[in-house]
Amino acid sequence: MGLPGSGKSTVGRAVAATLDWPFVDLDAEIVHREGRSIAAIFASDGETRFRALEREATERLRAARPSVVAPGGGWITVPATVALVWPPARMTYLKVSPEAAYRRLRRTVRLRPLLRKDPLRALHALFEARRVSYEQADLVVDTELLTLQEVTRRIVALAEAQDP
Repeated sequence: MGLPGSGKSTVGRAVAATLDWPFVDLDAEIVHREGRSIAAIFASDGETRFRALEREATERLRAARPSVVAPGGGWITVPATVALVWPPARMTYLKVSPEAAYRRLRRTVRLRPLLRKDPLRALHALFEARRVSYEQADLVVDTELLTLQEVTRRIVALAEAQDP
């Protein structure tokens, strides 16, 4: 979990490949099931409906085999949704500053509903609103200071230490 631009999908795919586990991108799952983009869901149905769709996707994970899951950045804002899988799931917070997230997203930032108006200000607001929740993760990894391989190794170690 982490801000948009923290590397959730990139790191998630690398961790899943290393563990030979399935990779699940919750946003992609929602887009596939709904047949429309996250932006379209937000525009027509609002954030409340999107969070309900996240909850439904999370509920489906409970019956799945161990997987690496990349939730959207706001997934953590609904404690009842998080409680569906944590514990026993292990959570990793991919820490990144709003400035670094903005640099990583600058080409696609306008496609993200919560970042459209003033992206850097919005990232700062999201960071402040979510920081305490993010920091409750089982592992915090700074994605600005480490390479993809180093981040992957740390998360894989956490997954391998988990009871079967």
